[in-house]
Amino acid sequence: MRYCIIGAGMAGIAAARRVLELGGNEVTVYERMGEIGGTWIYTDEVGTDQYGLPVHTSMYRGLKTNLPKEVMGYPDFPIPAQSQSYIASNDILAFLRLYANRFDVERHIKFNHHVVQVQPTGDGRWQIEVENLISKTKLLDSFDFLFVCNGHYHTPSVPAIEGSAQFRGQQLHSHDYRCADHYANKAVLVVGAGPSGMDIALELAKSAQRVTLSHHMDRLTFPFPANLTQQPDVARLTDTGARFVNGAEASFDVVLYCTGFRYSFPFLGDDCGIRVEDNHVQPLYKHCININHPTMAFIGLPYYVCAAQMMDLQVRFCLEFFAGRRCLPTRSEMLADMEREMGARWRRGYKRRHAHMMGPDQGQYYDDLAQTAGIKPIAPVMTKLHNESSQRFVDDLIHFRDDVFAIVDDETFVAL
Repeated sequence: MRYCIIGAGMAGIAAARRVLELGGNEVTVYERMGEIGGTWIYTDEVGTDQYGLPVHTSMYRGLKTNLPKEVMGYPDFPIPAQSQSYIASNDILAFLRLYANRFDVERHIKFNHHVVQVQPTGDGRWQIEVENLISKTKLLDSFDFLFVCNGHYHTPSVPAIEGSAQFRGQQLHSHDYRCADHYANKAVLVVGAGPSGMDIALELAKSAQRVTLSHHMDRLTFPFPANLTQQPDVARLTDTGARFVNGAEASFDVVLYCTGFRYSFPFLGDDCGIRVEDNHVQPLYKHCININHPTMAFIGLPYYVCAAQMMDLQVRFCLEFFAGRRCLPTRSEMLADMEREMGARWRRGYKRRHAHMMGPDQGQYYDDLAQTAGIKPIAPVMTKLHNESSQRFVDDLIHFRDDVFAIVDDETFVAL
């Protein structure tokens, strides 16, 4: 069997490793950049790259993980020990290279290859059109199975705010933010107080004249720097600044949107049977297998998860069916399963944009995958530590990265 994997980031190299373990399969990984790592690769480039394609990575200088490294490794391949739990992005990148080397993945990767189009063939296979970005040549190849592992931190989601066209300052998304030095002595409005928004606002406060964090959560009570203030949502932008929903106004040089990302699969045509509505990718069985064409799978869509742990589990789940060790349910059964789960989410108050958000309930998703496919589950300690550290982030944004954890066993962790 021939397997195609799109992307050589955290998900793609996990998929390649697990397919290779099955033996007897041909694996090709197409990666548009020149190295392993996906979103963990730092570049000074913004906008478009040297090939005229949108810059893929959203990595900014000095980023440290907002989850402890103890939950960020693969199930049987943890991140190497070091004194801190919250580590630099280049340490994660080094870890991914270590993993790829350990499982001899790199020789199967075609770097600087951009997937242009994916089409199903009449015999149930996949035709992939790819451009070699170095030689500027295109090629066609066909595969039996396809893993889509292109990540979901590359296509900005920017809110429509009244007056944005008339604002005379700079507007950008966190995708194009690289370091605080560019904003020295400027007044910056940061829209969004998720992990990146909070992190970037604190960094900007070190060099900017003043920073305003606009969000719709309860007022944050952390001891912020004196030049970092809070406002509720933006009602509209003006020529020189912003007016907020509470009536307050302020002038700004820069508006920085830390408002998340959109799932984007520009290489998938309508005939692939996938649609994305307000960040709900559908129809998918268990958030990964394309119900309309069940030889295609998406790895890594769920968020607020133990990413590498979950990606490995998703790949193993899919391969039980792709390798013929288990039979997939019928199309109608898979659709009914999806509708049951989504219905439960809507009843809990989730919006469509939260369709793939796991959070504190992530353990239920992991267990469902493992039980359905009869495979080894993720150790419960991972979910426990993820949830504990996430709560610590909420409780003390300033100091949460000082925490150090250690895994004791599959059920237990300790704070050192």
